Amino acid sequence: MAEQSVKLSFPEPDVAVITFDAPGKGANVLSQHVLEELQRHLDELEKKPKLAGLVIRSGKPGAFIAGADITEFAAAKNVTRDQIIDLCTRGRKLFQRLSQVPYVTVAAIDGVALGGGAELSAWCDRRVMSDDRKAQFGFPEVKIGIVPGWGGTARTPRIVGLANAVELVAGGEPIDSKTALGMGLASDVVPADRIERAAINVIRAEQKSKQYLADRKTWSGPLPLDDTELAFLAATANAFISGQTKGQYPAPIAGLQVMVQSARLDIDAACQAEAEAMADLFGTPINRSLINVFFLMDRNKKDTGIDRADVKPAEIKTVGVYGAGIMGAGIAAAAVRRKLPVAINDAIGAALQKGIRGILEEVSFDKALKGPNAAKMLENAALVNGTTVDDEVARCDLVIEAVIENPEAKKELYARIEPKLGPQTILASNTSTIPITRLAAGLKRPERFVGIHFFNPVRQMPLVEVIRGAKTSDETVATAVAYCKAIGKSPIVCNDGPGFLVNRLLLPYMNEALELLQDGAEIKAVEKAATSFGMPMGPLTLYDVVGIDTAYHAGRIMRDAFPDRVAESVLIHVMYEAKRWGQKTGAGFYAYGNKKGKGTPDPAVDAIIAPLVRKKEKYSTEQIQHRLFLPMVLEATRILEEKVVRDARDVDLGLIFGTGFPPFKGGLLFWADTLGAAKIIELLKPLESLGGRAKPTPMLLEMAAKGRKFYD
Repeated sequence: MAEQSVKLSFPEPDVAVITFDAPGKGANVLSQHVLEELQRHLDELEKKPKLAGLVIRSGKPGAFIAGADITEFAAAKNVTRDQIIDLCTRGRKLFQRLSQVPYVTVAAIDGVALGGGAELSAWCDRRVMSDDRKAQFGFPEVKIGIVPGWGGTARTPRIVGLANAVELVAGGEPIDSKTALGMGLASDVVPADRIERAAINVIRAEQKSKQYLADRKTWSGPLPLDDTELAFLAATANAFISGQTKGQYPAPIAGLQVMVQSARLDIDAACQAEAEAMADLFGTPINRSLINVFFLMDRNKKDTGIDRADVKPAEIKTVGVYGAGIMGAGIAAAAVRRKLPVAINDAIGAALQKGIRGILEEVSFDKALKGPNAAKMLENAALVNGTTVDDEVARCDLVIEAVIENPEAKKELYARIEPKLGPQTILASNTSTIPITRLAAGLKRPERFVGIHFFNPVRQMPLVEVIRGAKTSDETVATAVAYCKAIGKSPIVCNDGPGFLVNRLLLPYMNEALELLQDGAEIKAVEKAATSFGMPMGPLTLYDVVGIDTAYHAGRIMRDAFPDRVAESVLIHVMYEAKRWGQKTGAGFYAYGNKKGKGTPDPAVDAIIAPLVRKKEKYSTEQIQHRLFLPMVLEATRILEEKVVRDARDVDLGLIFGTGFPPFKGGLLFWADTLGAAKIIELLKPLESLGGRAKPTPMLLEMAAKGRKFYD
């Protein structure tokens, strides 16, 4: 028999405590066997007629219940719609008992109460939360393409009101203790070490007032909303959600609809409507794709970056940064935000002062003030040492170089500072394209040198590529990975090579957009094909955001590395020479002259493109999408063949986090698996005239022959 995950105790004769504490796990999840344990304990408590109350808590400090067991979701491949409804109904009725038993029920939430954990606590009469910053309540189900299925959409609006519930369910973001208290979801917020005592006090108070019985009656009926209120909320929420999801994520709209449509029903009918909505979403391609993304993220959290258990990362307590520009300041701010002291160096005094000011404003930003908090700025200023003295940077545990993307300039800096570094100091480069082994040539300790490539803007982009050079040690890689995770990033380890992972995959996509323009496609059509596929912006907008000058130089590096399939675009050369470098110059593929800085179509670009057009053809959206994305799949197979990354899942997470590849497609290779290798080869046939960049690779041909998938 499995060890018990749910335990029953009696701290006082008439008060029971059910404690969730999965043995050997960092978090509690509601698997089927855990739900069965809960049911047995509730059955046992039925035999105690003099019970005053029940407290539900976690035995894991700072972690309540993380939700349902997603692995069970992923395994449920062939369940019918009726079976889904039945599973939802059984789970909901188990939790619903907490609102029907002849005693007060209180959830004592210390840590995260998410998904099923939030639903369980919502069915309790009251909720007490700890004042710890980790204490959260939320319904993230929409992030895996479903809605709450154990009564969350029915019970929550009856406690906090429909508008608040819509925000919780359709938004998918958790709320903290203070917000929960203000919303009426939590009845008390106390220090974590007093949470059980506070829950028992709530039981005593409710036994006297009997308010919980009145609330049970109210919360089991329809919501007190008239037609006008309901219609207005439905219309405004629908418009907002549709704008946010662009129609590509159905779960938030489904959550809104089920709550609005069941607002006038009693609780049981509302729960039945929820189960049916859940059944409509469960097992759909979008649900499967988003579950895959969940597992990609979960794997990344556990990955140490190396395949050896005997190597432990060193602790990084201080960080040095060379270069106070956009990237250097962003890298420094990421460290300061986690209270790590930073020494930042720049040869230009004005740039250094501007960088420091940007760091402090970023890390001290206050949402309520809509600007930096002066007290926070003063506090964080103690963590930032702006200097032009190498010795002050050299004392740091990790030194990251973020200077101009020029190998000679970088190597000149290394030659100057490496002799000053301690024997255990790690030297890293934020280069986006230059091979790490090339940069390491001439270093005395190449084993302590690594690529740590952040993406712009650092504040928003979760991905970091950790690049292993030919002589980089396992300890250096493990330390770099651990550091990235410590500052809240998601690192992926890549072996060395031009463009590493993301830029190498992004180049075929962006380059093909230029080729399409020269083959007669219109800018608007190319952009629309990309965004309708799910990309956050079109490839030509991306050129303007990245900088056409940056893309031009990166493209030349990739052309030199892969001349068989990368040709320098005439169009980007002309744009570069015309200094139409995108947003930074106010003109690229779009013009940026308006006050909002938003790109608008520019006839001057049409005049540049016109003489370069090779042929005039009409392309369907699907044809453009094949041109843009199938060469990316081919490049991914080459990356896997060359072992640039250790796993196909690194490719998918890298593109989702690094380029905004649509999560609802599960990742580039997950999406490719939905087509199948044989189908991709068939789709490539009309593109034979493109040459090597559209030619099926040996890996793809073998996969088609053997019926294999990337996710086998």
